[in-house]
Amino acid sequence: MSVKHAISRGLELGRSVFQIGLLKSGGRVAAKLRVDRFRAGPAVRTVQPQAFLPSRYRYYRTSLRGLAAQLQSAGFRRGFSGGSPRNRAVFLAFGLGVGLIEQQLEDDRRSAATCQEIQAVFRKKRFQSPLKPFTSGYKLEDYAIGKQIGKGSNAAVYEAAAQFAPSPKGKDGTCLLMQKADEGGEESQVARSLSCCSLRNFPLAIKMLWNFGAGSSSEAILKSMSQELVPAGPLALKQEIEQITLDGQFGVLPKRVSAHPNVIRVHRAFTADVPLLPGAQEEYPDVLPARLNPAGLGNNRTLFLVMKNYPCTLRQYLQVSTPDRRQATLMLLQLLEGVDHLCRQGVAHRDLKSDNVLLELDSGQTGTQTVTFPGLFLPVVPTGFDLVADGCPRLVISDFGCCLAQSDSSLQLPFSSMWVSRGGNASLMAPEVATAVPGCGVVIDYSKSDAWAVGSISYEIFGQQNPFYRSGQLTSTTYQEKQLPPLPSTAPADVQLLVRLLLRRNPSKRPSARVAANMLHLSLWGRRALANQDSAGMKKLADWLLCQSAVVLLKGCGGPGGNRVEAELQRSFLANLDLEDLRSAVGFLLYGRHLRRACVLSA
Repeated sequence: MSVKHAISRGLELGRSVFQIGLLKSGGRVAAKLRVDRFRAGPAVRTVQPQAFLPSRYRYYRTSLRGLAAQLQSAGFRRGFSGGSPRNRAVFLAFGLGVGLIEQQLEDDRRSAATCQEIQAVFRKKRFQSPLKPFTSGYKLEDYAIGKQIGKGSNAAVYEAAAQFAPSPKGKDGTCLLMQKADEGGEESQVARSLSCCSLRNFPLAIKMLWNFGAGSSSEAILKSMSQELVPAGPLALKQEIEQITLDGQFGVLPKRVSAHPNVIRVHRAFTADVPLLPGAQEEYPDVLPARLNPAGLGNNRTLFLVMKNYPCTLRQYLQVSTPDRRQATLMLLQLLEGVDHLCRQGVAHRDLKSDNVLLELDSGQTGTQTVTFPGLFLPVVPTGFDLVADGCPRLVISDFGCCLAQSDSSLQLPFSSMWVSRGGNASLMAPEVATAVPGCGVVIDYSKSDAWAVGSISYEIFGQQNPFYRSGQLTSTTYQEKQLPPLPSTAPADVQLLVRLLLRRNPSKRPSARVAANMLHLSLWGRRALANQDSAGMKKLADWLLCQSAVVLLKGCGGPGGNRVEAELQRSFLANLDLEDLRSAVGFLLYGRHLRRACVLSA
């Protein structure tokens, strides 16, 4: 509730009191109001919710109770001592209005305390990677490498298995893992095509970066490609490598983000000589070193990243599958949770698109189904990668080669010249980034740019073409918000509102990823709590939060046969509770419902 709103409510109450002639009998009311606050004592500093009132109202935040008591008592005294009826009513109303603000602040203090207590409980339950930890694997020779499963503008990705781990056996007892590419001929190629189909056999993926100008020393390679190490785990590098010189300072490592279910995790990172992997001569001959291709331009050594192997990308999944409205909403919510996790730790992805979002199927579901993707045949086995009609896929943000991960965590990049990189994927570049003009003192703010990209990807999730990919249709530099195509009618009304908000050109009017995620959480699980909810009063919502926390704690990780993705989302929501973010989400949702109600009435 704003100060203007509170005072206007007080004015209306004061005028009504004056008009019905109850001012003469106000002595009894005044005596009751002044039982414990007739005199304003010394100002006492109390903990107030930040950002409820601007900083210029600091005095009123610390002494509103005493101020309200003085104004109310003075208003009643003026009622008996004479004066203009209008002045008496306005003076009394102002006192009542300030009293309403004080009551609202008291409710906010209780709601903020509830949010902090819930947040403390769920932040202790950190996300644990489902991949079993291993202590070896710091050399390329430690892995059996399979076929190529992906290729981008700066790297190729191959499926792999750890040779130091127990190898899976076939029905005849033979090992299903393929030999290395340089150890087999035609027979091994046939065996490879048959054995690489199952993620059980190759649970890992190795990403080989292309090294053009970083040199061949490990220090130079890690310094040049340090952005790729942002999602690296604490044991990704060898202990002695952790102490090498990076960014010009001894012992300074690139920013790392903590584990999150919707952000890729790099389990191992090491440098090694570039090998001749399957398809290298045909797919990327120019990036090979001269010892493998005389016409190649690459260096002898490069960086390798070991990650979990995911069945497909979001783009591949959406080409063959159409999620229902609830699944699509949950997929959109996961992207927002992943982006919010990165923003909280001072990282902007800057290259978010459906090709850089990996997908696995909810390991909490059971059953099997064979899925064929273009150029990729995956018979999925019941080992945590099952595709079920009623299961929700887990989305994971990957490929951090273009990310912004500065040490100050401000997500603001000085843009002094055109040589400063704005990021990748110009089609899904937020308007404030795409339209920035370099100059002295110019700064690009990336705090809401990834949230804008999620808004554009939502069209793909809900079965439509991304409007910013159509040639000659919309561009982020020139589009107008009224030009945005509507989502299909199957998309929930709250999602349609959210996408419109995320794609606002002005970042100051655009919700953050946290507020947007809260909107979807409330829309999915808190609809009853929002019924007859005032955006200013949070008491009903705080009661719902307590009940929701108890339910999530009782469910644990989703339980056998439960939906683990939904359980993780609910825990993430409760672990990041903030009163002001929650209030903003409620305000946006109520605003959308008022608009829809007005449209129905006008029709």
